Amino acid sequence: MSLYVERRGRGPDLVLLHGWGMNGAVWQGLAELLEDEFCLHLVDLPGFGHSPARPGASLAAWADSVLEVAPWRAAWLGWSLGGLVATQAALQAPGRVDSLITLASSPRFLAGEDWPGIKPQVLAEFERQLAQDHRQVVNRFLALQAMGSEHAREDIRRLRDSLASRPAPDPAALADGLVLLAEVDLRARLTELSTPWLRLYGRLDGLVPRRSARLADALAPHSHSHIEEKASHAPFISHPQATAGHIRRFLHRQGRRE
Repeated sequence: MSLYVERRGRGPDLVLLHGWGMNGAVWQGLAELLEDEFCLHLVDLPGFGHSPARPGASLAAWADSVLEVAPWRAAWLGWSLGGLVATQAALQAPGRVDSLITLASSPRFLAGEDWPGIKPQVLAEFERQLAQDHRQVVNRFLALQAMGSEHAREDIRRLRDSLASRPAPDPAALADGLVLLAEVDLRARLTELSTPWLRLYGRLDGLVPRRSARLADALAPHSHSHIEEKASHAPFISHPQATAGHIRRFLHRQGRRE
């Protein structure tokens, strides 16, 4: 079965991919700011929201699933885990991804000696707890995403409201997503990307530390980055106007160059 896609707005096509544990409804606030200028395709990733699960799927398989329902040529925006999927799609189908925007995302999420990120023991604990109470794990992850934000309580409420507006995520999809966060490392492949690329970050993000943004600058010198000073892991929730402005300006610049 195909993935569920909510389409709204008019103009150039923009595909939006949510993060782990969430669904396409998380984009509602940002969509209201962009739908007058872009045709938005809000995708539920496999096993999230209204989309059927594909147990055991790889990152390439998830990207293929989105490519099956996406416009033939479009800009792609991915938040967190969705940023990995969008980046993978740009790598395997560069002719179909006109522009790439990653939001609070990283080519590698797991922390290592040479890379800042999520501590291995944190992901391992999430994986262990999934078998006991996957809803509680998602709630803990929502709190981590808002940690550091000046609007933390409001950010968490909005994330929970978005999550509750569609069917709960499939536990197998949650497990698959954690595996991707723990194992995927696209750093060595970033030089293959020729797609215009904007990387947006939050300075207070505890899951994608700002130091990873500077390291990614060196790995992908053709890309552009911006760090939102008072944002955490969900800048489009805490700072929607600023985030929409960066997206709008970047995509309009790409449109003028075509």
